[in-house]
Amino acid sequence: MPQVPNAALWKQLFQRSARENMNLQGQIREMLVSAILDGQLPPGAPVPSSRDMADQLGVARNTVVLAYQQLADEGYLVSRQRSGHFVNGDNLSGRVNSAALEGAARTGRAQPDWQRRFRERFTTQRSIVKPADWQSYPYPFLYGQFDPTLFPTAAWRECCIKTLSVLDTRDWAPDQIARDDEALVQQIRTRVLPRRGVWASADELIVTVGAQHALYLVADLLMREGTRVAMEEPGYPDARNIFASRTSRLEPIPVDLDGLPVDERLDGVDYVYATPSHQCPTGVTMPLARREALLRMADEHDFIVIEDDFESENRFDGEPTPALKSLDRSGRVIYVGSLSKSLAPGLRIGYVVAAPGLIAELRALRRLMLRHPSAFIQRAFALFLSLGHYDAQLRRLAQAQSERCAIVLDAIARYAPQCGAVPVDGGGSCWVQLPPGVDANELARRAAERGVLIEPGDVFFVAQPPPHSCFRLGYQSIPARSIEAGIRELAGVVAQMQTPR
Repeated sequence: MPQVPNAALWKQLFQRSARENMNLQGQIREMLVSAILDGQLPPGAPVPSSRDMADQLGVARNTVVLAYQQLADEGYLVSRQRSGHFVNGDNLSGRVNSAALEGAARTGRAQPDWQRRFRERFTTQRSIVKPADWQSYPYPFLYGQFDPTLFPTAAWRECCIKTLSVLDTRDWAPDQIARDDEALVQQIRTRVLPRRGVWASADELIVTVGAQHALYLVADLLMREGTRVAMEEPGYPDARNIFASRTSRLEPIPVDLDGLPVDERLDGVDYVYATPSHQCPTGVTMPLARREALLRMADEHDFIVIEDDFESENRFDGEPTPALKSLDRSGRVIYVGSLSKSLAPGLRIGYVVAAPGLIAELRALRRLMLRHPSAFIQRAFALFLSLGHYDAQLRRLAQAQSERCAIVLDAIARYAPQCGAVPVDGGGSCWVQLPPGVDANELARRAAERGVLIEPGDVFFVAQPPPHSCFRLGYQSIPARSIEAGIRELAGVVAQMQTPR
């Protein structure tokens, strides 16, 4: 029988349940629930009196009393008059005997040869890698991460609370099967897409778990071995990996300062994947004339364009160039967008705009994968859009990105003039060319030792061996006040690597 925790153990358990965003009452509840469900408090065991527990934990007695009362209301504890609180004997009922299972697992039988059964080893693909503890670094120049100073906490909380109202809960709580939240679809159609010059009916739109999920669905439906896919070089690694898992016929097309070139190299392809608003990873924008040329060639040579508008086109100044989809007159553009990129990547909300027949098939395919994205998140996002919070967030984000980009470019010019940054007019990152002899991967390793995180550029290339002379410098996730010092540290490492030994 497990030993009932003593005073020292209670303190240890309480410290383990400490959370910055949880009050003392909640921490006590979590501590006791964990002790009960983990078997440290067996059925029928008494818990210390509220006075003793308060003394042991160093908290007010009323805090413990309220925690005990809530646990009693939820059936974890049983209150006995003049005797105190005891662990409810029914808490662990209906559970399999784990001890018996552990004994069965030690029978020594041969394990399956999983390596032989894998259709493909996705762990061997080259992907962008970011430290899990990146927020602990003083200078995280990473793209696409979360900046708490830019997150509209009060506005998002308001929308989540409204979504939990009785009437709204009745709408989103049931299984939607293959449907999307009608309020969100309406908001995307009327508030989001028109910003990009795109107009779509409800049957031309499907909501996804982020833009990457959208690309996966499109590839799963349309690509097979032998399908020819033209891609930007350098380009988005996860799109490359998704497409490469279905076809070996990837055609890398080196980009220039106007993005993806439109020439004879696109002749004979089935699909063209492009990021015209802000090319990934160089950040350059495809001009209107080239966008029109790409669509003309798509008509003439019968290929489909997959437009990944992952960052939209939040320009620092001037009018944005219309999305490819807004110029599409023959239904040849599959438009992929993201809502969460400008808010918080962890929310994972994206969408696809395409011909109704294609959307219907994507919806049926999505049902087999996950039925539908979280209906709660969809409804909260719909409210966030309808109340004007999203447009206000885009304005704040554009202002912050413009300010930070200016600081980055100025700091590079001052402290690392031997490096060349590709000019950008929007977005959250820039592409940097290193001087001869400086390896980006070695630079990243040494810079990390000084608290500076960058993204080496080799992972963005299809070519083997890839170049090691460039890197992506993100500035959306680093405070403006830290940028200059971070670039100065980075420049010091570059100078050190250039110095002959």
